[in-house]
Amino acid sequence: MTKRRLKYILLVLIFLGFAALTSADTLYLKNGRSIEGIIKNEDAESIELEVGSGSVKFDKTQVESVIRSSGAEAEAMRQDWERKKKDTERKISQQKEKEEKRPREAGFDKQGNDIIVSALLDKKVEVSLVLDTGASITMITRDVAKKLGLNVDRLKPDMHPQLADGRQVNAKYIIIDSVKVENSEARKVEACILLDQSASIGADGLLGMSFLKRFNFKVDHKAKKLILEKL
Repeated sequence: MTKRRLKYILLVLIFLGFAALTSADTLYLKNGRSIEGIIKNEDAESIELEVGSGSVKFDKTQVESVIRSSGAEAEAMRQDWERKKKDTERKISQQKEKEEKRPREAGFDKQGNDIIVSALLDKKVEVSLVLDTGASITMITRDVAKKLGLNVDRLKPDMHPQLADGRQVNAKYIIIDSVKVENSEARKVEACILLDQSASIGADGLLGMSFLKRFNFKVDHKAKKLILEKL
């Protein structure tokens, strides 16, 4: 046998071996169609074919013939499905992350010099908060805390945050699971409940830096928009 002929035979064998590793069970249907996959279940009346994203079942009266793969071929196909599934999940995750980081706009109102932002706390309580970049922590009133189902008297520890006018007030430290301003959400936001009734802030609380630090933010006074871009 010449070296050239031997080389040709080896190439054919390699090609056939590769093709075998990527082949599948194939059902040829009587309507002229064919479908590839891995035979999952088979009995005298039906045959069920795994197709990666699920399975499909055929009555055997619909099937003209079946080409069956080996165990190694079936395993190679499952691994290929798993790779494709992970690749799709990765692309979806990347797209979701890109979408979440897209700058979003939230409208606001003005009351004197105060910017009033609508927010949703713990996905159930709607509030109006004063945007306060000078407040290190987000603050809510007793009434809002009650709507959130919090028993203020049982909460610890005590806090003494400082308001914009320099006053120190009594408060209780909490974590709000979700603070959402239109389509921009931050989870596990540090906050406090204002205990002093005299500490009037003209709204349901203050939206402080414990929320805002999660974003690159900009205030467009002309358009009355708060622009939030997730970090």
